[in-house]
Amino acid sequence: MQFTTLVLASVTPSDDMMNATNTQLAALVGSQLASSRNLHPTQQWLAAFMDTQKPTTPLPALTQTASFRLLSSDITTTLSADAPHCLPLDIHNSEVKERLLLGPLVLQLLGIEDMSKSRWEQVEAIEALERGEGTKGREIIRVTSTAEDDDSGTIVNKSGGPHKLSLQDARGTKLFGIELQEIKGVGLGMSIGCKFVLKNAVVARGVVLMEPTNSTILGGKIEAWHKAWKENRKVELKAAIEANERR
Repeated sequence: MQFTTLVLASVTPSDDMMNATNTQLAALVGSQLASSRNLHPTQQWLAAFMDTQKPTTPLPALTQTASFRLLSSDITTTLSADAPHCLPLDIHNSEVKERLLLGPLVLQLLGIEDMSKSRWEQVEAIEALERGEGTKGREIIRVTSTAEDDDSGTIVNKSGGPHKLSLQDARGTKLFGIELQEIKGVGLGMSIGCKFVLKNAVVARGVVLMEPTNSTILGGKIEAWHKAWKENRKVELKAAIEANERR
């Protein structure tokens, strides 16, 4: 009796198979980011991101990691600059008295000012936040991070307002926003680079009018921007105070 020996060769995925898997996963991650966070990353960013991930990583984990990285990024380099995802090119046209931004549009925070505080009060507020202090009436209290703090753990001074915000879209277009009604999480201590989603927001002569019903904070922080803004803002405020005193 003769016996035939079968040799089973191990099968390894080809490069083409791996590329197809990554492409499919990237499409799924992009779809999840768009539907859950209104984030529309570029194909180049998605491809580079997938190259750093294991193909066996579950989709929810991939989406969460991608979201975190996008919220910590400069959206002018990571998100799509296609027209549907950006501000109108003529957003600063002063002849347009009022227009409606249907959105949703993702913008990032470049700076913030408390319009209810004098320059010196703003300096004191920034320095208090640097010490980890907040205010309760006239009493100075120590503040610790809570569930109400933003995703980056930054302490947000919720007193004061309304606030004036400097915002930027994925194309690099900048505009100011005015907080018409208090928006939870908006304050001098919030993170520079934080991402907002605007939907059905009114723009009056190039200024977006922000309310809780049309402005949602996604979170995020660009550490280098945040540090530079705090340092520069204090210098600018103190210089303005000194210039005013010399008059």
